[in-house]
Amino acid sequence: MTANILIAIFTFALLALLLGSALCFAAKRLKGDRNALVEQINAILPQTQCGQCDYAGCRPYAAAIAQGEAINKCPPGGEATIQALANLLEQEAVPLNTEHGTHEAPQVVIIREDDCIGCTLCIQACPVDAIVGTAKQMHTVITDACTGCKLCLPPCPVDCIDLTQRVAA
Repeated sequence: MTANILIAIFTFALLALLLGSALCFAAKRLKGDRNALVEQINAILPQTQCGQCDYAGCRPYAAAIAQGEAINKCPPGGEATIQALANLLEQEAVPLNTEHGTHEAPQVVIIREDDCIGCTLCIQACPVDAIVGTAKQMHTVITDACTGCKLCLPPCPVDCIDLTQRVAA
């Protein structure tokens, strides 16, 4: 009797181990394909991290696109990004959804340092850490890192941040 119970326990344990291993393998295999697609989509997006698409940044939007979200919610990328995404995903390109904004030429912010009071609100708002400075000291923008997302403009209490066209290098 106890031998039958031990055989049954061993059989179920072996079966659970085999099924668990198969599920683990399948999860890793399927997850890898989805992550590869998200990475490909993310590489196409402009990496402004502006949030105009209603996502916290380009990578979350890329993940949403991989799940079936519309490809036309990225104003900084414009029609070129929509076309590249359509080609990758083998779907028809659609016009930019202007509810999220309109496409503009690449921009960068400049802080008028003489007017800056050093509040650090712009530093906290910058999603790409392109603004440097310390409290009660003037701040400046690392223009090569600035994506022109405009997220630093609203929190500035003295309106010392200007948006300008990015100069091609």
